[in-house]
Amino acid sequence: MPSRTELANAIRVLSMDAVQKANSGHPGAPMGMADIAEVLWNDFLKHNPKNPSWADRDRFVLSNGHGSMLTYSLLHLSGYDLPIEELKQFRQLHSKTPGHPELGYTPGVETTTGPLGQGIANGVGMAVAEKILAAQFNREGHDIVDHYTYVFLGDGCMMEGVSHESCSLAGTLGLGKLIAFYDDNGISIDGHVEGWFTDDTPKRFEAYGWHVIRSVDGHDANAVRAAVEAARAETGKPTLICCKTVIGFGSPNKQGSHDSHGSPLGNDEVALVRKTLGWAHEPFVIPQNVYDGWDATAKGAAAEKAWQDKLAAYRAAHPELAAEYERRVVNNELPENFAEVANAFIAESQAKGEKIASRKASQNSIAAYAAVLPELLGGSADLAGSNLTIVKSSKGIEAADASGNYIYYGVREFGMSAIMNGISAHGGFIAYGATFLMFQQYAANAVRMSALMKLRNVFVYTHDSIGQGEDGPTHQPIEVLGTLRLTPNLETWRPADATESAVAWKAAIERKTGPSALVFSRQNLDPINRTDAQVADIARGGYILSDSEGELDAILIATGSEVSITLQAAEKLRAAGRKVRVVSMPSTSVYDQQDAAYKESVLPLSVLNRVAVETAHADYWAKYVGLDGRVVGMTTFGESAPGGVLMEHFGFTVDNIVNTVEELLQD
Repeated sequence: MPSRTELANAIRVLSMDAVQKANSGHPGAPMGMADIAEVLWNDFLKHNPKNPSWADRDRFVLSNGHGSMLTYSLLHLSGYDLPIEELKQFRQLHSKTPGHPELGYTPGVETTTGPLGQGIANGVGMAVAEKILAAQFNREGHDIVDHYTYVFLGDGCMMEGVSHESCSLAGTLGLGKLIAFYDDNGISIDGHVEGWFTDDTPKRFEAYGWHVIRSVDGHDANAVRAAVEAARAETGKPTLICCKTVIGFGSPNKQGSHDSHGSPLGNDEVALVRKTLGWAHEPFVIPQNVYDGWDATAKGAAAEKAWQDKLAAYRAAHPELAAEYERRVVNNELPENFAEVANAFIAESQAKGEKIASRKASQNSIAAYAAVLPELLGGSADLAGSNLTIVKSSKGIEAADASGNYIYYGVREFGMSAIMNGISAHGGFIAYGATFLMFQQYAANAVRMSALMKLRNVFVYTHDSIGQGEDGPTHQPIEVLGTLRLTPNLETWRPADATESAVAWKAAIERKTGPSALVFSRQNLDPINRTDAQVADIARGGYILSDSEGELDAILIATGSEVSITLQAAEKLRAAGRKVRVVSMPSTSVYDQQDAAYKESVLPLSVLNRVAVETAHADYWAKYVGLDGRVVGMTTFGESAPGGVLMEHFGFTVDNIVNTVEELLQD
């Protein structure tokens, strides 16, 4: 049986060889953390390489994702479907070993990491999900949900603000099954960190309410093992294990230096590492006895089999709970009656015709859908009373009672969004979280990561325009809608009334291939009369809301709060003899996915006279109105005044829309 040192050295040589072959990458972190990883994966991690998606597996997150070869080496060595040829293709096109770990590319990778700090936030989300599921489903004698989340992170993650946000909340929620390993090697890209990072990190985490284990020698397997055992013994707090390591361990000339951080070691240094470690094997060659020492397939299969036996006993004792658990967690399926309930609510919203803010319509939708969706897990970044995300069935998650369905995130927009990513990557929930649209910019990278990972999150944004008024330009997001719409795989909705809001929520819940951004108004919106066919077409993202017979003079396109005044402008234009069409386009991204015939029926290419109306930046609408069209939109920041005053000041009036169309037709 190979020694622990030999097992860890296999990680080191695979990592440096892959980086060297790619002539790109970060060998230092994998070489420095290899001993910690060996202890965790061989002595503690509950996983099955032959079934990476087993529901009750432990989760492992490499927050310092630039050290991705650490993860790839671990997955390859322990028996996952990641052959040595994939390691040889590190950072190459279409390989399973991209530059940073990416969810969906590599079996065994739990979340996409790379933007520093977000991995630990994702880990917090995974631990939150585990704790809530355990509270909701476990019963005496039946711990069907019982796993840990382990996170590796470095100095860069500690410096990023999102780690402060998420780790603070983790302490408050008492996430006892979250164990983080801090790779305290004192090096970042620019060199030794004492010039710019002198925080007392252990004190910081103790202040958060974490259990902190200080000054562990990260190259002493016995010390690491003892630290993990102590961490697992603390059930009421998350644990930070502070590990002192040497970056690039084993490299005679580059260890302990930023020279080993983000560049290949070089062929000469690689040869010296082999000599230093006593590794007498060619690149990418691992002796069979080392593979045997790492192989986790038999142990993993036995662990999953033991859990399957527990699930069978649980199913016998609590059949209804077991069926719900399997629906939500194992199969990721919506209730059979969800579509029926949602369609009935949409029809009811249309029939009522209430003049309410779309944020209120959103709250009504949450209440209706939550009645049949126990997996709907809400939250707000300290704005629940403004975002209207709490409903009668909402119950807050607390350290002592995690059986609820609502997280009070506090003023942590970035942390909230990254935690939601972890919750969704874990499974068992449809997470929604809310803030003002303007403050989405705090969280933009986490929202982007959600889209990149194809996670079903619902990002709720209210106070969507200059119409929110007196708070002024600091709170008026004239540019944010464009950013959301330009993000690949993010479906953005800006509903015009209660009916469109209900449809948007249904679409977001049913979507399994990525997140949705639902953008709602603060001010009340007029209800819109629609036929049944028009209600059905809302789900297509854009549809004809009002039309004229015969050859059209112009098409007006509007979203959200501007649809109502655009309809009024159309009536005035028709009274003057103009034949115009009004298109409501609550989701440009969904509309863009429609077939060519449908899009031609809504926006025929023959009609060049087009005007878009929206209280957001005008430039976005060029793709729909063309070079010959016009946009009634924003090109400056807003102002501080009542919302109605601002709408008139910036030209969002019936008369200005009419005049814009007339000027276009006269050109």
